[in-house]
Amino acid sequence: MEENVSYIDGLTLIKSNVNKENKNIITFTLGFTLRGSIRSQLTQKNWERAYNKHDNSLRISINLDVKINGRTINTIKLIRKAIFFWTRNPKIDHRIWIMIIKDETPFYPLEEEEARQLLFDFEKNIEIERDHFKSGKNNIAIMVKLSWGKHDFIDKQKIEKESKNEQFELM
Repeated sequence: MEENVSYIDGLTLIKSNVNKENKNIITFTLGFTLRGSIRSQLTQKNWERAYNKHDNSLRISINLDVKINGRTINTIKLIRKAIFFWTRNPKIDHRIWIMIIKDETPFYPLEEEEARQLLFDFEKNIEIERDHFKSGKNNIAIMVKLSWGKHDFIDKQKIEKESKNEQFELM
């Protein structure tokens, strides 16, 4: 891949075990990783430089279009944020550090690689009502769309990739 391009890698969609509590819901697990320039540019040196220029957050928008038998039945919108802030944490050797907001929960990583994993590695359970499926064989796929704005260390970009069709039979 080119040096200044970001891309979706390892996109998987797997039917999870049967939900014993609610038989009207079918659960799938979606997983993928964001790689390329955005991941390599998220370093303490770059986020400190951005913070000093009053560019103190990075927001990634995620849209998941759930398709059953070729028809979009739902769009799920998610947000991931990285917020750069001044810290006095004695466990951190830098004055500017990062907080990751993932599923509306703040995380305070102690190392750069942990911050990259929290921000760029995705795993999401997707629950779909049984009514959306027909009896017999069904195909499900998810179109993943990611976007973010221009920042001091990264350019604006929109990327998308569709998962392979997961085929399963519904009795």
